Amino acid sequence: MNRLLASLALATALTTAPYAFAAPAPQAAITQAAPQVIHYRTATIDGVKVFYREAGPADAPVVLLLHGFPTSSHMFRNLIPLLADKYRVIAPDYPGYGQSDAPDHTKFSYTFANQADIVDKLVTQLGAKRYAMYVMDYGAPIGYRLALKHPERVSGLIVQNGNAYVEGLQSPFWDPIKVYWGDRSQKYRDALNGLVTLDITKFQYTDGMGDVARISPDNWVHDQALLDRPGNRDVQLDMLGDYGSNVPLYPQFQDFFRKNQPPTLIVWGKNDKIFPEAGAHPYLRDLPKAEVHILDSGHFALEDRLDVMEPLIHDFLDRNVKN
Repeated sequence: MNRLLASLALATALTTAPYAFAAPAPQAAITQAAPQVIHYRTATIDGVKVFYREAGPADAPVVLLLHGFPTSSHMFRNLIPLLADKYRVIAPDYPGYGQSDAPDHTKFSYTFANQADIVDKLVTQLGAKRYAMYVMDYGAPIGYRLALKHPERVSGLIVQNGNAYVEGLQSPFWDPIKVYWGDRSQKYRDALNGLVTLDITKFQYTDGMGDVARISPDNWVHDQALLDRPGNRDVQLDMLGDYGSNVPLYPQFQDFFRKNQPPTLIVWGKNDKIFPEAGAHPYLRDLPKAEVHILDSGHFALEDRLDVMEPLIHDFLDRNVKN
C-alpha cells in the first residue's frame, strides 16, 4: 500500500510541476519568399504552336525576353523567377527553336521578318501592350523589328551581346556567313554546316567564360538535341542566311534609338567571339544615357554572371519601367 501511495504521489508531482511537460517553443516565422511559379504554355499563331514561359503578376509591367542562337527561352530559365517578383515575364521560343513547332523549311518562312511577326502576334494575343525587351543575339534584330513596328510599346531595352552596328560584325566568325549572304548557292550553304554541330554549340557556351566551372553541360546537350532533329539544320541555315537582311535595317534601328531614347542597359560579355565588345560601345552614339557594363564573360553571359547581371537588371527595371 505504501508503495502504491508513493507512486501516486510521484505521478501527481510530475504532472503538476511547472516544468514537467513544458509546451514546445513556437516555431520562428518563415520570412523567406516562396519561389516564383513559372508557367509553360503554348499559343497558336498562324497555325504554328509557339511555346512560351510566363511568370509574375498578370498586371505588372511586362519584360519580354528574346533568346539567341542556337538556344531558346531555356537560356532565361534562371533569370525568369528572379524578375517575376515584380514583373510579368514572357519568354517565347521562336518557331524552329526550343519547344515551339518547327515546320519544314519549305513550308514556313524562316526569316527574321517572319519571326518578328510571330512574336508580335504572340505578345498582342497575350495582351502585352507595352514591354521592356531583353535582346540577345538573334533576339536583337527580332526585338528591334518589333520596335520599328510599335515604337510606343517599348518601355526599355536590356541589350546583352545583341548587335545593331556594323562594328559588331567584324569577327572572323561571320566571314563564311557573309559569303553566303552574297551567294545563296548550295556550295556556300554547305560550308555553314559546321555551325550547327556539337563542337560549335559547346564553344558558344564555354569560350571566353570567366569561370567555365559555372557552365552546366546541360546547356549544349539540350540545344544540340534540338538542333539534331530531322530537318532542323535547314531551319538554322535559312536563319543564318537571312541574318544579312538585318544589316540594311541598322540605320533604322539606330534612328529608333535616337528618336525614342528608350532607357537602356547594356550588359555585354567582352570575350564573345561572335558578337565582340566592339558591338557594345556604338550604342552610346545614339543612346548617350545608356548604362554600360562590360563583363568578363562570353556569348551566354547569363550562364556564369547571373549573380552580377540580375541585380543590375532588376535595379534598372525598378528605376525605369512602369505600366
